[in-house]
Amino acid sequence: MDMKSLYLLIALSPLVGSVIAGLFGWAIGRRAAHVVTILGVAVSAVLSIGVLKGFLDGSAQVFNGPVYTWLTVNGFEFSVGFLVDSLTAMMLVVVTSVSLMVHIYTIGYMHEDPGYQRFFSYISLFTFSMLMLVMSNNFIQLFFGWEAVGLVSYLLIGFWFKRPTATFANLKAFLVNRVGDFGFLLGIGLVLAYFGGSLNYTDVFAAAPALASKTIQIIPGVEWSLLTVTCILLFVGAMGKSAQFPLHVWLPDSMEGPTPISALIHAATMVTAGIFMVSRMSPLFEMSDTALNVVMVAGSITALFMGFLGIVQNDIKRVVAYSTLSQLGYMTVALGASAYSVAMFHVMTHAFFKALLFLGAGSVIMGMHHDQDMRNMGGLRKYMPITWLTSLLGSLALIGTPFFSGFYSKDSIILAVQASNLSASGFAYFAVIAGVFVTAFYSFRMYFLVFHGKERWMEVKHDHHHHDDDHGDDHHHGLGPNDKPHESPWVVTLPLVMLAIPSVLIGFFALHPLVGGEFFKGVIFTNLEKHPGLEAAMHHAHDAVAMGTHAFVSLPFWLAAAGVALAWFFYMKAPHIPAAIKQKCSGVHALLENKYYLDEIYFAVFAKGSRALGTFFWKVGDMLLIDGLLVNGTARLVGYFSSVVRKLQTGFIYSYAAIMIVGVLVLMTYWFKPLILR
Repeated sequence: MDMKSLYLLIALSPLVGSVIAGLFGWAIGRRAAHVVTILGVAVSAVLSIGVLKGFLDGSAQVFNGPVYTWLTVNGFEFSVGFLVDSLTAMMLVVVTSVSLMVHIYTIGYMHEDPGYQRFFSYISLFTFSMLMLVMSNNFIQLFFGWEAVGLVSYLLIGFWFKRPTATFANLKAFLVNRVGDFGFLLGIGLVLAYFGGSLNYTDVFAAAPALASKTIQIIPGVEWSLLTVTCILLFVGAMGKSAQFPLHVWLPDSMEGPTPISALIHAATMVTAGIFMVSRMSPLFEMSDTALNVVMVAGSITALFMGFLGIVQNDIKRVVAYSTLSQLGYMTVALGASAYSVAMFHVMTHAFFKALLFLGAGSVIMGMHHDQDMRNMGGLRKYMPITWLTSLLGSLALIGTPFFSGFYSKDSIILAVQASNLSASGFAYFAVIAGVFVTAFYSFRMYFLVFHGKERWMEVKHDHHHHDDDHGDDHHHGLGPNDKPHESPWVVTLPLVMLAIPSVLIGFFALHPLVGGEFFKGVIFTNLEKHPGLEAAMHHAHDAVAMGTHAFVSLPFWLAAAGVALAWFFYMKAPHIPAAIKQKCSGVHALLENKYYLDEIYFAVFAKGSRALGTFFWKVGDMLLIDGLLVNGTARLVGYFSSVVRKLQTGFIYSYAAIMIVGVLVLMTYWFKPLILR
C-alpha cells in the first residue's frame, strides 16, 4: 500500500464507522453499532502506531501533498492535503489510542442509554474531525477540522438534549468558540493576503522571513507588525479551542455531556488542537516576541487561577475539568517560552493521565448510581479496587510525582519558563510554581474525599434525588437503601488499566526523543539564541533517571508533597478546618464558587449589552426614524396638506367665483407692477 492510501485509510476509517452507526444504527442494532465504530478507530490506531514507529526508527519519510482538489478559483486551489511528519505521527497515536479506549469504555457507561448508536456515531465522527485537523497541510483544511470538532463537541455536550442545563452548556461552548474562530479566521485571512497568496504551510513558512519587518495599519496612523498581528489572531483561535483565559468559560460547563465525552474532548482531542496549531505555526511565532508574551500571559493566568477554582468544587467531574484548564495553561506557557516540543510532550502525557482520571471519575459515578457529589462518597477503596488504584496512579501522574509521566513533561515546562528571557516569564514562573501546590492540593482533596475516610454515602441514601449525570429525568440517583457501591464491569476497567500503563511509564521513555533528541527536528522551529528556554529543558532531558532522582531535592517536588499533605490533613484528620476557613473567608469562597463572576460579567456585557443595543436600534432606528419619520411621517405630511386643501373645496359656486376674482387681481398686480411703479 502506498503512503497516500495508508493515510487516507487512517483518516477515513472512523468516518465510515460513524456513518454506518449514525444512519443505519436503528437497523443494525446496538451491538453492531459499537462493533463497527470500534473497528474503525482500531484500524486507525494500529496503522498510526506503525507510522509513529517509522518516525522513531528513522525509516519513515515526511509525506506532504494534496489528496483531492475540490475547488479552483483564478488559479488558486483549495485541496485536501496531508502533511504527515513526526508531530502529526505523535498526535495520530494519541488521538486514536485514547479514542479507542473511550469507545470501549462507552459500551459499559452508556449501556442503558436510549441514544446508544447516536453516541457511538458522534464519538467516531469526533475522532475523524480531529484526524483531519492534525493531518492537514494547509490552513483551509485545518479550519475545516477546527470547525468540525467544534460542531461535534456541540452535539456531544448537549447529548442529553432534554435537559436544559445540557442545551445551555453546548450553546455556551459553541458561542465562546465562535469568538475564538472569528480571530482564527481573520488570522488566516491575513496569511492569504500577505504571504504570497498560498495557504499551504510550507509556502507560508517560506514566505515568512521576508515579512519580518512588514507593518500594517489597522487603526490609521498606527503601525503594527504584520507577523505579530497574524500570530495573535491565530492564537485567539487557540484560546477558544484550548480554553485559555478569558475564553475558558465553556469548558467546565461542558461536563454536562456524558463522561466518555469529557475524556475525549478534554484529554486528547479538542482542547489540545490549539496547542498543536501553535506548535505547527512555530516558524511564525518565533518571529514575534510580542505574540509569545501574549501567549505566555494567557497561559499563566489560566494555569494558576483555574487551579484555584478546582479547590472549591464538589462535583467530581468539575474538579477534573478545572484541572484540565490548569494543565492547558501549563502547555500554553511552554508555547510562550518557545518550548513547543515540551508543550507537545505535555499534550501527549496529559492525554493519557487525564483520560484516565475522567474515565475513573465516570467509573465512580457508575458505582455511586450516578451521584456525582464528592461529599456523598468516601471509603470507596475497598468496593472499587481497580478504579481506586488506577485513579491513584492518574492523580500521581497529574501532580508530577517523580518518574511518573506527568513529572517529566511538567518539570520540563518549569525549567523552560525559568530560563526564558521574555518580559512575561517572571510572572509565568511564579504561576507554574504556585500551580504545582494548588494542583496537588485539589487532586488529593478529590482522591481522599472519594476513596478514603468514612463512608458518607450511608448517610444520604434516602434524601438524595438530583444530580448532574442523569440519563433523562426519570433516572434513579444515588444509592438505594440496600445498595452498596460496586466495581464497574470489565469494559470500563480494561480501558482504565490500559490508560494507567502509559500514565506511569510513557514520560520516562519519551523524554529523551521528544525533548532532548531530534524527534521534532525540521518540524518545530525554535530560535535558541533569541529564546533560550528550550535549551534548559533539553539539558535535563538527556537522562531520565538523573532527572527523576534530582527531583527529590527540587522545589516543585516539595510543593507537590506539601499540597498532598495539606489535603490529607484537611480532609482526613481535621475536616472542621476547611469548614471554618470557608466561613471566615466567605468573600473569597464566593468569588471562587462563582468562578470570578466571569459568567455574570459576560452575561451583563455581551448578552444584556447586545440586547440593549438591539433595543436601542429597534426603538430609535426602527420605530422613531424609519417608522416614525420616513414611513408614517410621509403619510402624515400628505394627510396634512390634503386636509388644508380640503377646506378650500366648499362646493359653492360663489366661493369659487370669489377665489377666481382674487386670483385674477393677484396676477394683474404682478403683471402691471412695473407700470404702476413707474
